[in-house]
Amino acid sequence: MPSRAAPAPADAHEPPHTLLLMLEGRAPWEFAALIAASPWLRRWPKGDGHPVVVFPGLGANDISTAPLRLWLDSLGYETHPWRQGFNFGPRPGVIEQAEADLQRVFESSGRKASLLGWSLGGIYARELAKRHPEWVRNVITLGTPFAGHPRATHAWRFFELVSGHDSHDEEVLEGLKEAPPVPTTSIYSRSDGVVSWRCSVNEPAPQVENIEVHASHLGLGMNPLALYAVADRLAQPPMNWQPFNPQGAKRWFYPSK
Repeated sequence: MPSRAAPAPADAHEPPHTLLLMLEGRAPWEFAALIAASPWLRRWPKGDGHPVVVFPGLGANDISTAPLRLWLDSLGYETHPWRQGFNFGPRPGVIEQAEADLQRVFESSGRKASLLGWSLGGIYARELAKRHPEWVRNVITLGTPFAGHPRATHAWRFFELVSGHDSHDEEVLEGLKEAPPVPTTSIYSRSDGVVSWRCSVNEPAPQVENIEVHASHLGLGMNPLALYAVADRLAQPPMNWQPFNPQGAKRWFYPSK
């Protein structure tokens, strides 16, 4: 069964506590933990060669996802960056270019692509899968604020500044909550210092799930626990999706499992 969404509390519009924001500085330690975990990484689920398109977060570009893509390449996937420079939100032409790139990936490989989005990049992944489920195998997001209110993040002012969009459009916000019609996984952290974890929890639905990990927002793309969950989800047979179910000692590291 997919994990249950938490009810919206009274502080649902509040961003993470300032202390958590300060703790975002632990991201380099998560990268160090990834390097230390290299022997374990070699035993992770291997890829079947299908394409994976990786979308960066707000204000970031493909350099930020390079370690993530190199790791996915080593598992046997065919990775693709988003190739649109810095992610400054859905400015004119951005979504259309992402659609054209996804179509090209699908047609060149002859296989549906997995879409992996970090923070705001996960919004692109989800919305593209809603528009073109025929091109998408599954969607995985890392700390993506698709639910809740923009004020429950520390990034909404920057988003409005660089994108030119109003982050308080209620109609848009309501649409973002809807999960794509393909297997969809949200990986989130209650210690996220940028996005309130409540903004990253899917409502219960078939083939939709939430996976909690201990991570910072800036470290989600290189946190070993988050990446193990990504590897496990990408390795799912496309016609036999099952919820995340770590076995043995692995269960100790996933609070919601």
